[in-house]
Amino acid sequence: MEYEWKPSEIPPVTVLENELDIHQRTEVGGNQSSISTFILLGFGKFFEFQIILFILSPIIYILAVFGNLLIIVLVAVDQHLHTPMYFFLMNLSALETCYISNILPKMLSSFLSGDRSISFEGCVTQWYFFAFFGSTECYLLSMMSYDRYLAICKPLHYTTLMNGRLCLQLASTSWMNGIITSTIITSFMVQLTFCGPHEIDHFFCDIFPVSDLSCSNPYSVKLSTYILGGMGTVVPFTLTLVSYICIILTVLRIPSKVAQQKAFSTCSSHLIVVTLFYGSLLMVYVIPATDTMKELNKVFSLFYTVLTPMLNPLIYSLRNREVKEALCRSARKFSNRVL
Repeated sequence: MEYEWKPSEIPPVTVLENELDIHQRTEVGGNQSSISTFILLGFGKFFEFQIILFILSPIIYILAVFGNLLIIVLVAVDQHLHTPMYFFLMNLSALETCYISNILPKMLSSFLSGDRSISFEGCVTQWYFFAFFGSTECYLLSMMSYDRYLAICKPLHYTTLMNGRLCLQLASTSWMNGIITSTIITSFMVQLTFCGPHEIDHFFCDIFPVSDLSCSNPYSVKLSTYILGGMGTVVPFTLTLVSYICIILTVLRIPSKVAQQKAFSTCSSHLIVVTLFYGSLLMVYVIPATDTMKELNKVFSLFYTVLTPMLNPLIYSLRNREVKEALCRSARKFSNRVL
């Protein structure tokens, strides 16, 4: 009896094709986490800029680390600097030293060796500390602005309000906010799988270029970054802005021009640092990322990751009489011991 094929039956060829398709999807699915190394493209399209950066990077790193460590030592050893403002400045200097050390050494290593690769674990670690230090800096800057607000707007109650206990609480809150923000976002980041392109279009492991390479849906990572990152920047920025509005209004009511200049001089250094830091963040994370802006964003990212940590000690030392006097006193003590 001749066999007659029925439509309800699946032909053998179709069965083989389905089995092959399932096998291929299983094989691809099994390899989704096989990409364990990334390549940091850096400033690949700007060869001349890379040469300049290669020459200046060691100088910038040495100046940043030396300058920030010098401020930490001065504040620690000089009794005249044992005030709330310099306590927060010491915290900021310690943070900036860690901040630049998280990114610039890897960049220098890539320049010298030509190896731009970074492991997934190394990438996650770099992002974790970048988010940790960045969020902490936002809160520290707002605490410093609050300190200036109390000193200028409520001078009679300043020493009572801004006591040692409150200083420790404000600084601890800043560091804890940074840890919590970074830990939550990183916990979403490590759940991503990577099976395709592995070239990160940046000079460090920023969350958005990395998540764009993921084979899995990066929605939760980006959503948590927008929410927590927004809270970690917008909230402290608002506090800083409100503090300075109150400071400006208070200073403008002072009848003496000399007194006004003296009041503004106590917070001018901090205002410059805030402008540099938030200005560069605004350019990178708020302005829409067109093709042209993507390349410029790398340059702007250098401001808050590399240049700001180097400039902070210069700004606070060159524009601050007390720091310069403390430096002279320490230099005299050191020379007397040596001689």
